[in-house]
Amino acid sequence: MTTLLAAAASPRLPSRATVVVPVGSTEQHGPHLPLDTDTVIATAVARGAVDLMAQDEFRNGAVVLAPALAYGSSGEHQDFPGTSSIGTSVLHEVIVELTRSMSTWAGRVVFVNAHGGNLAALRGAVSQLVDEGHEVCWVACATEEVDLHAGRTETSLMLHLAPWNVHLERAEAGNTGTLAELLAPMMAGGVKAVSANGVLGDPAGATADEGRALLDSMVADVRARIEGRYAG
Repeated sequence: MTTLLAAAASPRLPSRATVVVPVGSTEQHGPHLPLDTDTVIATAVARGAVDLMAQDEFRNGAVVLAPALAYGSSGEHQDFPGTSSIGTSVLHEVIVELTRSMSTWAGRVVFVNAHGGNLAALRGAVSQLVDEGHEVCWVACATEEVDLHAGRTETSLMLHLAPWNVHLERAEAGNTGTLAELLAPMMAGGVKAVSANGVLGDPAGATADEGRALLDSMVADVRARIEGRYAG
């Protein structure tokens, strides 16, 4: 059974566990998805991977799921109400300090990230922590074919994970350009500069069944990368 850090009593925690921390955001996801979309997805993927690793007795079964980091670096979405960003530098420091703290009792720390805006903080913080001698890494929630933001992929996932918070009657396409096409104007003017409704993609055709299949794929991918990172 998966050990949940927040629900565990301190003496009952497994010794030198691998602690898995979901990393999400609180930011706009168009007119039809909730602000916690990235956090919901990161948590579900991390939970699925931890469940599988615990069943396989990965590294003696010592795997713990930590509460999610629900605020990330989301400044590119700041033109939309509800977006609540702590920025790259603060997120960097949160990851560093959290890992330093957890490392006093955990064997390693793994961050499972579901928001692209968090990448700079994760890369920089993990690099710093590795140089300090900590056993830490991060992995992304990813599939082979992912649209950019609040499109069919995230809508399908949320229809599976939290359908009560999805409003398909409000769903509409946004800018369907590629990341290569949109990155420069987004860096200069934020998401609103390229999409008035905050959507990068098209949610049309999204289904809960597709979301379930996507989640299974993401869980398998994250589990394989974590186990591959620490094989042997």
